[in-house]
Amino acid sequence: MARERAQGAVGLIASMAAVFQGLEPATYKPHALHDSERMWPETNCYIDLWIEVLSSLKLPPEAMLGFTVTQDFEGDQFTFFKAPLEDLEALYGVRCTELAIYDKVENHVAEQIGRGRLCLVEMDSFFMPDTQGIGYRREHGKTTVAINRLDMQGRRLDYFHNGGFFQLSGEDFDGLFQLHLTDEDLPFLPYTEFAKFPEKAPAEAAIRQTARQLLSFHFRRRPKANPIRAFAEVFPVQVEAVAERPFGFFHKYAFNTLRQLGANFELAGSHFDWFSADLSDAATEARKISETAKSVQFQLARAITRKKFEPLRTALDPAADAWDAMMGELERKL
Repeated sequence: MARERAQGAVGLIASMAAVFQGLEPATYKPHALHDSERMWPETNCYIDLWIEVLSSLKLPPEAMLGFTVTQDFEGDQFTFFKAPLEDLEALYGVRCTELAIYDKVENHVAEQIGRGRLCLVEMDSFFMPDTQGIGYRREHGKTTVAINRLDMQGRRLDYFHNGGFFQLSGEDFDGLFQLHLTDEDLPFLPYTEFAKFPEKAPAEAAIRQTARQLLSFHFRRRPKANPIRAFAEVFPVQVEAVAERPFGFFHKYAFNTLRQLGANFELAGSHFDWFSADLSDAATEARKISETAKSVQFQLARAITRKKFEPLRTALDPAADAWDAMMGELERKL
C-alpha cells in the first residue's frame, strides 16, 4: 500500500512539472517566423511546432530550414515538409525519436516530462480549442502537439501547436486522451516522439557552420525536374475534380498543395536571409514562389465557384520560373 502511494505521489509530481518552466499560454509570444504579417503565418503542425520549441530553447529555428530546397511534387500533393530529425541533432544537439506507447498515453507523457523531455503526440484537433473555426468540435483531424505541462488532477494541458502555445482543460482534456475508454475498449495508442535536450546548447558559430553543410547536402538532393512545372501540368484537371466534391474538400486540397508549396518557400527565403546576405537573390526568388502560391490559392477558390479552369493553366508560371532562378543562384553560391 505504501509503495502504491509512493508511486502515485511520483506520478502526481511528474504530471505537475513542465519541460519549460515559466511559459504561460496567456503571455506567450510566438517566434517571428509566425508573425501575422507573413504570407503564411502558419505552415504545417510539425514544422510550426519545432519553430516554437527551438525558440523556447533560445535557439535559432531559421537554421534548420535548409531541407526546404528538397520539396517535390508527389503527384497529388507537395511534400509535407518536416525537419529531418538528424538535422535537429546535428544543429542543436536535440535527439528526437519514437516513444513506445504501451500504457496510457498520459502516463508515458508524465514520466518524460518529469525527466525534462518533451513529448510530441498525434492528437485529434476536434478537442483542441486553438483550432476554433477550423477543426474544433467540427471534424476529427490528426495533428501533432508538444506537451509542456500535464496536470491530470486538474485536467489541464499546456502545449505547443501550430504557431503558438496554448492550454486546454475539462472535457477537451478528457476527449483528447480518450478518458471515456474502458478496459474492454481498444486502447488509445497514438504515434508519439520524444525529444531529449542537450545539457549545453551549441554556440551560434557552430550552428551556422553545420547549417551551411546541411544546406549544401540538401541542395544536392533537390528534385531533378522543376516540381512546380510538374504540378502546373495537372493542376487544372485536379481542380476540375475538386470542383465536383463538397466545397469543404477545397480546403484540404489547397492545404496539401498550394499552402505546402507557398509556406515551404517562404521559410526557405527566411533561411537564406538568416544564413547569409550573399543569398539575398535566392531569398527573393523563394518569396516569389510563396507569393504566387498565395495568389493562386485565391484564384483556385474563384475557379471552383465559377467552374472556369482555363486561367489556372498559366497561373503558376511565375513560381516555376522563380524556382529555376532560385536553384541557379544556389548552384552559383554553394
